[in-house]
Amino acid sequence: MDEKKRQRYLAISEKLADLVGGKKNIQGIAHCATRLRIVLENNDVVDLKAIEDLDLVKGVFVAGDQLQIIFGAGLVNDVYEVFREYTGKAGMSLSDLKTEANKKMNPLQRIIKALSDVFIDIMPGILAAALLTGLSGVLTNLDVVQNNATLYGITRLINISSGAIFGFLPLAVAYSACKRFGGRPILGIVVGCIMLSPSLADAYAAAQGTVEVTTLHIFGMGVDLVGFQGGIIVALLMGVVTAKLDIFFEKKVPEVVRLLVSPLLTTLVSAILLFTVVGPVGRGLASGLTGALVWMTQNLGVFGYAVFGGLQQLVVITGLHHIFGAIEAQLLADTSRNILNPLMSVAIIGQGGAVLGYLAGNYKDARTKELCIPSFISVLFGITEPALFGINLRFKYPLVGGCIGGALGGAIVYFTNLAALGFGTTVLPGIALADPANNGYVSYIIAHAAALAAGFVLTFLMGGFQKKPEAAEASKPAPVKTSSAPADQETAAETVCAHATGQMIPMEEVKDETFAQKMLGDGFAILPENGEVCSPVNGTVSSVFDTKHAVCLVSDGGLEILIHIGIDTVNLQGKYFTAHVKDGDTVKAGQPLVTFELDQVKKAGYDTVIPLVFTDPDHQINVSSLKMRRVTHGDRV
Repeated sequence: MDEKKRQRYLAISEKLADLVGGKKNIQGIAHCATRLRIVLENNDVVDLKAIEDLDLVKGVFVAGDQLQIIFGAGLVNDVYEVFREYTGKAGMSLSDLKTEANKKMNPLQRIIKALSDVFIDIMPGILAAALLTGLSGVLTNLDVVQNNATLYGITRLINISSGAIFGFLPLAVAYSACKRFGGRPILGIVVGCIMLSPSLADAYAAAQGTVEVTTLHIFGMGVDLVGFQGGIIVALLMGVVTAKLDIFFEKKVPEVVRLLVSPLLTTLVSAILLFTVVGPVGRGLASGLTGALVWMTQNLGVFGYAVFGGLQQLVVITGLHHIFGAIEAQLLADTSRNILNPLMSVAIIGQGGAVLGYLAGNYKDARTKELCIPSFISVLFGITEPALFGINLRFKYPLVGGCIGGALGGAIVYFTNLAALGFGTTVLPGIALADPANNGYVSYIIAHAAALAAGFVLTFLMGGFQKKPEAAEASKPAPVKTSSAPADQETAAETVCAHATGQMIPMEEVKDETFAQKMLGDGFAILPENGEVCSPVNGTVSSVFDTKHAVCLVSDGGLEILIHIGIDTVNLQGKYFTAHVKDGDTVKAGQPLVTFELDQVKKAGYDTVIPLVFTDPDHQINVSSLKMRRVTHGDRV
């Protein structure tokens, strides 16, 4: 870096440090292919508008707990080095920066984030189970299914499939939690198997007193051999405990016997803690919450109904909601009316309204649609796990909106004296159980419509408040130089080829504001059909990012090009990517640059679109005349 550039970047660094609240406000810094990322002690003192006006800055926004400043490919590396030296902060990897950002969270936020992280991995299974359960509920009530052997058999298989997934959900949670907290996932599976061992009495049968429970005596303590079906909180705790024990024993056991002894000790100690400490504590917490909610409905009038409707879905998070079945059965036996069923139903639809509210506020995001739409469909059949763990709990404010919606529905249930004549189904199929007395069907619809609407509106409004005015202002597109001349005239008749095989789309259709608003420059993108990315020009590789998801090129004619594989794929830390070139390599148009596992990146939840950006502001590139079509890498565009 020459001295003139260094002085320019130093001036930027000095101003930037002041605008983020001074060096003492900076907790950590890192960078990706195009953005300088900063974690601050206090985000409220940042002057986003002034940062946007800084020399060389193409855009700025706050994402989560990170301030992200867009400088562009290549340039960000140099600015980062000077800024790091000026602030005296040690450079961080992106994963280290995330860890630093997590330290800013209070204990409740950390717990919620941990819950979210654990359930994101197992969401496909939960979604499959939820939709299969809903489908089974609909088919079971159709006469044509009951009267046709084939349809009946298929419905039974659907029911078995959905029940199996939910039945083994604690195992999946223990696996994911162990993985999330740094342990070997297979040990989480082992502990999950212990929790659901057939040698233990079934938890639901034990709760109803229909099975004999064996009691052991360990250190003078009575230990009941009861399984942990539905024990989500216990599974979460055991996943964490197993991970910490695994890490501990891997460090302490001598290497010569580590392979045998470390997993043995981890499993043994985990099993003892499961039955003596973690299991009883987890069950006690969940049962206490359940009992408190039931007591409120019986003793606190409309307030109790509203609180139950508002908080009942929190019990679903614990996995102890299945215990309500026994309570409902007892209510029906004693009074012939079940007041809990409609309360649980409005609590469910309130969370569904929150899903729709979040979807409405983020409708441009394809991944949001892919998650929200099936989650809401499952809500309609009384299954909220996909909505809770995939969206509402993950983003926090939809959970609040859904709880308030459920509370409003609970109040309406109280005032209309709504009850059910059975139990087992809710929401759409649940209307068949409503007590028709006192216009029960109408009251059922009104209560659910109110809960749905309240959850939707509150979540949508809270989502708007999540985006600060300054951040919204900062997200406006930066001006892009254009020219009415043909692109190849501007580049001295230089040929630019397609960098991948697939559907070529305008940059405006890329589902990322940085690219769609052309903050880095104009260009185009390709929705790839395979995982091969090739050079679009004859030229030189100026930079291959260490996570291999982005490559910078300089063509023989002087064009500066950034190829960015996927959106947010920097988070994969190079997993599924293989680079075939290195910095300084000379390349020809059509030569492979990077290959990646397209299906695996998609399964990991990432958009695989591949933008190509002309990043040099001194070249006026006009891509408006490009024909958007299917291309093969090497095709002239």
